Amino acid sequence: MVDSYLYSAVRTPFGRFGGALAGVRPDDLAATAVSALLRTTPSLDPAAIGDVVWGNANGAGEDNRNVGRMAVLLAGLPTSVPATTVNRLCGSSLDAAIIGSRAVETGDADIVLTGGVESMTRAPWVLPKPSRGFPAGDLTAVSTTLGWRLVNDRMPKEWTVSLGEANELLGEKFGIPRSRQDEFAARSHRLADEAWNSGFYDDLVVPVETGGRDGGVLGRDEGIRPGTSVEKLAALKPSFRADGQITAGNASPLSDGASAVLLGSGEAAARIGRDPLARIAGRGVSALDPQLFGFAPVEAANRALRAAGITWADVSAVELNEAFAVQSLACVDAWGIDPDLVNAKGGAIALGHPLGASGGRLLGTLTARLRESGGRWGVAAICIGVGQALAVVLENVSGRTS
Repeated sequence: MVDSYLYSAVRTPFGRFGGALAGVRPDDLAATAVSALLRTTPSLDPAAIGDVVWGNANGAGEDNRNVGRMAVLLAGLPTSVPATTVNRLCGSSLDAAIIGSRAVETGDADIVLTGGVESMTRAPWVLPKPSRGFPAGDLTAVSTTLGWRLVNDRMPKEWTVSLGEANELLGEKFGIPRSRQDEFAARSHRLADEAWNSGFYDDLVVPVETGGRDGGVLGRDEGIRPGTSVEKLAALKPSFRADGQITAGNASPLSDGASAVLLGSGEAAARIGRDPLARIAGRGVSALDPQLFGFAPVEAANRALRAAGITWADVSAVELNEAFAVQSLACVDAWGIDPDLVNAKGGAIALGHPLGASGGRLLGTLTARLRESGGRWGVAAICIGVGQALAVVLENVSGRTS
């Protein structure tokens, strides 16, 4: 067994639902991220990539039929470079990186390109195929953008509540008031805006040509609202219950985007043409009741820390995907860590959450934060619909090759 390292990470800007990236196909978004990642390692011969592992949650439209392979072909890589697409919903691209790191550690591949993509805007409506031709009744088109669809009647009803209702239940369970949720959301926008203005994201995010008639280009995450305040968020109406706490302002928005991460062994540094940035030091996966999915990162991160042989006291940076403010707060409270360690450059509430791409974003941001601060250990964690979560521990080893 050898160690696996993260060598480079990039992503596209994340666009709003129906926004600037609405005209860009998900396979083209994925190819954009792949091409941009390879531009960061010009010495690397793409033919040396042993495998591509790509994440995608919906896979019902233009991202069908192994969008990872489509991205490789559209990006102009040699046809000899293989690719697979994995689906663990919101955790898909983090799962891709976990799978890729294992391939490196076992020697199945020396260099693995991972990442993920989602166009929630372009996710299609689907019709169930009737069991017999010419059905007498109506058929309903189902949106594949988010959440349960075509639910099996055998599933217990408490498992199949909407994502929003699940997090209303989580807020009740842990007594997290709306005021805390709105404060957390306002912080996300403020920190994201500050990070962009300071240049933090300049090397992490690549512009995307939007294909508009005006030849437009999206160069910055589209969902950030610099003027967001707790007072403005408090004025928003609840989205899932008349007397609820979750609003469009304290939950992550529907988004479009792609991310890419290059992994390799220590010996691969010579072929990649640069030193590694971080070591994949620990991995964790967990699951619980589907309606409590937002709390699943607690155990996933704890398992990843145990695998790395460290504790929360050693951690200097945390990237936790902000699916909802309430579930993020529940996790941070359970870990008992300093909230300032979490999402110091903004999170998904501001930046966006294109399901299949968010895990790659977490890894890229976490690596950059560790390099900026000089901290040694960081944790990336993400909750996943239907009651799962993933986490990865990174060790900052910039400049090391063994």
